[in-house]
Amino acid sequence: MQKTILITGSTDGIGLETARALVALGHRVLLHGRNPRKLDAAERELSALQGGGEVESYAADLSDLAQVDALADAVAAEHQRLDVLINNAGVFAVPDPITADGLDVRFVVNTVAPYVLTRRLLPLLGRDGRVVNLSSAAQAPVDLRALAGEVRLSDGAAYAQSKLALTMWSRRMASTIGDDGPAIVAVNPGSMLGTKMVAQAYGVSGGDVRTGADVLRRAALSDEFAEASGRYYDNDAGRFADPHRDALDPRRCDAVVAAVEALADRSRQV
Repeated sequence: MQKTILITGSTDGIGLETARALVALGHRVLLHGRNPRKLDAAERELSALQGGGEVESYAADLSDLAQVDALADAVAAEHQRLDVLINNAGVFAVPDPITADGLDVRFVVNTVAPYVLTRRLLPLLGRDGRVVNLSSAAQAPVDLRALAGEVRLSDGAAYAQSKLALTMWSRRMASTIGDDGPAIVAVNPGSMLGTKMVAQAYGVSGGDVRTGADVLRRAALSDEFAEASGRYYDNDAGRFADPHRDALDPRRCDAVVAAVEALADRSRQV
């Protein structure tokens, strides 16, 4: 059966490779990107796949939470149902890491934007849907002051903290909604894969991005993830595993998720 699948950050890297695989299987894929030119090129490429599924595209800058809300509105206006949301978009090193609101762009794009988008699209996903959140093997204790924009971090520290915060809210949201909503999983797609992010951060070409795309395809479609809501899958180990110990600490999770929710709600009041 054809599924409707939204993939953020799907104009290159793991996101594009995942979209390519899912379109080839006949699914309807909703592409997202920040750059309209790259988005148009990706849509043309995937639409030309022989025997492939349908392709649509949506442009939004996820560092601007107003545009995240607009993205959710646009998807909801065109679709009554969404089977899978893959929150793939992420940033590591950027020329200016501070947003117009004074926040670290890594926390906004990697943590808060996917939270906002997921929360807004829950009614479309329903009980049978899935949310796949791109985590990382790089996870570090979250400095709440940095999350709030009060402390500046290095690229690596901000990235690792943002990915742990993402993993924390994934677990908490899965627990909160239980059987009333979609399965929510956090996935490390694999370390040092050949993405633009890895090239910029480490100056290396990295491994085959199809390694990451394959696990995202499985997380979106396969039975092995159907009952895995709230869990973390480590593709480096090839199995479900425990995330960073802070994600297993209810008190720490409460604090981080409350901070993420506050940023999400603040954006809607501006």
